[in-house]
Amino acid sequence: MSKTFGVPWPDFNDGLAYNDVVSASDSELTLIDYYSSKHKNSAPLQGWLQRINKGQITVDGTVVTEPKTILRAGSKLVYHRLPWQEPDAPYLLEILYEDDDVIALNKPSGLQVLPGGLFQQRTVLTQLQWRANKQNSLPACQESHSVPVHRLGRGTSGILLCAKTKLAKTRLAAYFADGTSVVGSNRDADMKSRTMRKISKIYRALVNGILDKDEIVIEQPIGMVQYPGVAKGLYVASPSGKPALSKVAILERDVQGDHTIVQVLWF
Repeated sequence: MSKTFGVPWPDFNDGLAYNDVVSASDSELTLIDYYSSKHKNSAPLQGWLQRINKGQITVDGTVVTEPKTILRAGSKLVYHRLPWQEPDAPYLLEILYEDDDVIALNKPSGLQVLPGGLFQQRTVLTQLQWRANKQNSLPACQESHSVPVHRLGRGTSGILLCAKTKLAKTRLAAYFADGTSVVGSNRDADMKSRTMRKISKIYRALVNGILDKDEIVIEQPIGMVQYPGVAKGLYVASPSGKPALSKVAILERDVQGDHTIVQVLWF
């Protein structure tokens, strides 16, 4: 019988702290000039004025609310972003396998693996850390270090392998890296490298419609598009994208549901 764990997400996260150190070239700048010039993409001048007035910025550990405060070289600046409500995301994780070193999870679609963009707390990493802190059952010689060792896209479901110690993380990361340095047009060399890997990834997808051929080569260009909640956007099929080549095999045809399950052979 499978086990699940997870704590419901609080309404608001804990906010974020962004650290800066004033360089020699930026000394003698005022606090508002520093933030409005160095971090103008985060907020306009008026926005930074509001943040300073609200006491969201500290200089060397002291809250500073005077925008014209002169900065000194080496001073440590911290901007404290206020807590916010992150978009909805699943929180329950199914355990597929676990021992003293690793844990394999069934990651649901809609849950981000690591912090990024609007999702800073609602991630697999957070749930792993909360679980490790609650259990704290590792031997004294092993330091708790529960972290994912690879990524799956937020919208992708599947097996996510996580390390429970620093040693396990180092070794698993090396296993995933085996063979990944082979790039270019030499397909035979690439396929050989894949078979030599200690860990391999298998991607499957549910396709709308029924595919007649048992194997299909896809030459659809892949490009970046803007997507809500993803700061850098998503890579999707796009006529303006870069050339791409992949091959899939048909695993199952669901005529009644008008779906086909495919598995990527290479890409």
